[in-house]
Amino acid sequence: MIQSFAPPQIELPDSRRLLEQLYRERALQPFRSGQRIPLRPDQIWVTCRGVVVINTLHPTGDEALLSIVTPSMPFGLPLTWITPYQAIALTDVDLLPLTIAEVERSPALCQGLFRHLSRRLQQSEAFLALSGCRRVEERLKQLLILLQHEIGQPTQRGTRFTIRLTHQQLANAIGTTRVTVTRLLGQLKQAGWLSIDTKRHIILHQ
Repeated sequence: MIQSFAPPQIELPDSRRLLEQLYRERALQPFRSGQRIPLRPDQIWVTCRGVVVINTLHPTGDEALLSIVTPSMPFGLPLTWITPYQAIALTDVDLLPLTIAEVERSPALCQGLFRHLSRRLQQSEAFLALSGCRRVEERLKQLLILLQHEIGQPTQRGTRFTIRLTHQQLANAIGTTRVTVTRLLGQLKQAGWLSIDTKRHIILHQ
């Protein structure tokens, strides 16, 4: 039996409404899918629409996936010690920029952001736990179960990922090669554990 590292489904108050009330006159900044998002040491971004991926680079040049940022989650240089640290729009996104000074002046905003920072922490610990799985197939399964909770949408066929992740991105997240991920996904598909729809989105059958 596979131990699941996926987070429980906990209802969190939506801070997007709070952010809209506090900064309703501020224009959101749009970024296109694949576009790198500029990062400043005194600023955080809040994802209002779309999905952002956070990556770093190892000295060998290999890329590592650190986090998948979904709506309401904050990210930015003030929230990390990792370097290099880069954020890329996985889909078209709308982001709200906030300076650290603005956040510190608003207790209500601090409270709202804290709730979604806790989601980032839970996700980071789940990613960390994946490294303890010795078998690559188990790491891939656990990653897909985690992503099911982050970007999954229930359908009649199973849970469909709302965005398309490349085999290389999945490989970067579990420390293996794209070829290995492609082979394992094929095996999981043959076993009926998952399927791929016409738009190349993963559907988990569990």
